[in-house]
Amino acid sequence: MSYQDQVSRIATELEEILDLDDLEAKVYLNLLRAGPITASALAKELDIDRARMYRTVDRLVNRNIISTTLSSPKLCIASDPHDALKIALSKKEDEVNKIKKLGEAIIDKINEEITSNQINTVPTFRVVQGRQNIYADIAQLIENSEDTIYIATTLDDVSRMYHSTIPEKISICEKNGGKVRLLVDMNDPKLAPFVKRFNATETKIGKLPSKGRIVVQKDKKMIMSDHAASSQHSGSDSDFSLCTNSNEMVDNIFTLCSFLWDSSKPLKTIDVKNFIKKTSEDQSH
Repeated sequence: MSYQDQVSRIATELEEILDLDDLEAKVYLNLLRAGPITASALAKELDIDRARMYRTVDRLVNRNIISTTLSSPKLCIASDPHDALKIALSKKEDEVNKIKKLGEAIIDKINEEITSNQINTVPTFRVVQGRQNIYADIAQLIENSEDTIYIATTLDDVSRMYHSTIPEKISICEKNGGKVRLLVDMNDPKLAPFVKRFNATETKIGKLPSKGRIVVQKDKKMIMSDHAASSQHSGSDSDFSLCTNSNEMVDNIFTLCSFLWDSSKPLKTIDVKNFIKKTSEDQSH
């Protein structure tokens, strides 16, 4: 993997951890690499419009991820990665505590004042916007499952999900008697340890019908995302997914994933030399 590929992968993971967009992550990493530099010089280095760079710097300063000097011209300085992580964790903890406190109060009011007679047997469909919201849906689906769940997605998506609560929910699913099968399209067998750390119940490598994201729970629900929206080059807010509990659609996609699973190879049994040879032959055709 080239240096630039490594930087791009780190930037992708950084977006999820610190809740940054693509440009904010690049600005932060470049500041760490280059040291103190003016926003104007940084804009030129990244080939970004200066006005856009100034707005990005202001957002990062407001979140304490970077700081600026009192000199003229001002220099931008990246916060230490450990400090940036602590700030992100503190922000999330405050958000969770607020939701818990307000959520428990409003639920009590609902139970006291509103009688619910909702019985819904009609299939539902909804579109979820934003990668963080999608991952929250996936985490909830996994946590509440006592059966088989398939996750068919790209290596980049696995990298981002690793930094969400999804791996933790897999452990809960397994304790409830369920299992999560990860099916990933991986061209470089050397990245196997990277995939294994996701800690799925079972993992296989195979050719996927698309580069989108498929998550399906047997007889229950499915979540599907388009490749263009979930790619690493698009912002996390542009990611969207279709969620449905339609029995027919869920069964069809589960059957497809089962077929792909049966025709794929377990991660631990891949022969690196033969895998590379076969991949090269497939690409030549």
